[in-house]
Amino acid sequence: MQRSPYHGLSKRERQIMEIIYQKGQATASEVFAAMPDPPSDTSVRKLIRILEQKGHLLHEAQGKEYVYKPAIPQSEACQAAIENLLETFFENSAPRAVAALLNVSRDRLTPEDVKRLSELIEETAEQGR
Repeated sequence: MQRSPYHGLSKRERQIMEIIYQKGQATASEVFAAMPDPPSDTSVRKLIRILEQKGHLLHEAQGKEYVYKPAIPQSEACQAAIENLLETFFENSAPRAVAALLNVSRDRLTPEDVKRLSELIEETAEQGR
């Protein structure tokens, strides 16, 4: 199983990663502006450097600023996070996780959502997964 991309990160480091994943790339100033109740600008820049040292971020120079990007694609980070969620909270049981999601989403599922979920379950069964 892949480890969660946020394994071992502090709350602020996770916030920074979430902002950069959401934006696709960002400067330290953009990250600072997007953070809820941000620490000082200097602290944000230091945390970004730490994330880069840990291998979570890459940078490229654009003019006088660095633009930071995630080191792994969002799809891979998402997959690792879901696998970690399954292991941590659902004993690696996809049906238990889906049941929990359906319970939470009960009032928000449209008939189209239900149809699409049924199709996905059928496709998965046909593929033997």
